Amino acid sequence: MDINQTEEQQVESIKRFWSDNGNAIIAGLTIGFAGFVGLNYYNDYKLQQELNTSEAYQTMIEVATEDRAAFAAAGKVFMAEHSASSYTMLTAIALAKEAAEKQDWVKAEAYLSTAIEKSVDDGIKAIAIVRLARVQLQLEQYEQALVTLSLKLPASFDASVEEIKGDIYFKQGKTGLARNAYQAAIDGATEGTNPALQMKLDDLAQVINLSE
Repeated sequence: MDINQTEEQQVESIKRFWSDNGNAIIAGLTIGFAGFVGLNYYNDYKLQQELNTSEAYQTMIEVATEDRAAFAAAGKVFMAEHSASSYTMLTAIALAKEAAEKQDWVKAEAYLSTAIEKSVDDGIKAIAIVRLARVQLQLEQYEQALVTLSLKLPASFDASVEEIKGDIYFKQGKTGLARNAYQAAIDGATEGTNPALQMKLDDLAQVINLSE
């Protein structure tokens, strides 16, 4: 607006501007306000949903502490009702552990696969992958276990991966590959020598010597 315009001219300019653009401004403000309210409502709704899920998860954990037999049923219900929640990953891992303790390897495999699929944390996902490979070893799914171990994992899991590979190769009768894997696991260990792993390597050496 020209500062040299008279007051009357300025008023007329404002009237014309409002006449030409008023509806668009009102619409923009209305949409903007609605968006602001809607965004806050959405955020409040999401927060409440997360709080509800957290409370449901806490209740389920309390059930697990008091009654292990009821935990499996409660865990299944929780996963069905909160399938999009990050808590599903933790629940699936816990249910897999419960199944593995009962040597129900088929259920353990299914739960760990769910944990990997729903994972939102690389570290926890890596734990689920390693455990899945061990379960597949129990199921004698040797090739599938090797495929599982080929997934990208943090370097801190290298020793565990090599040890499981050694177990797989040993079961397959591939003693040379098993020895190399066990040795790689020992070399890659970050917390000193694992006595159980060293025993596996020593026992394998005896097997190889006897076969030669």
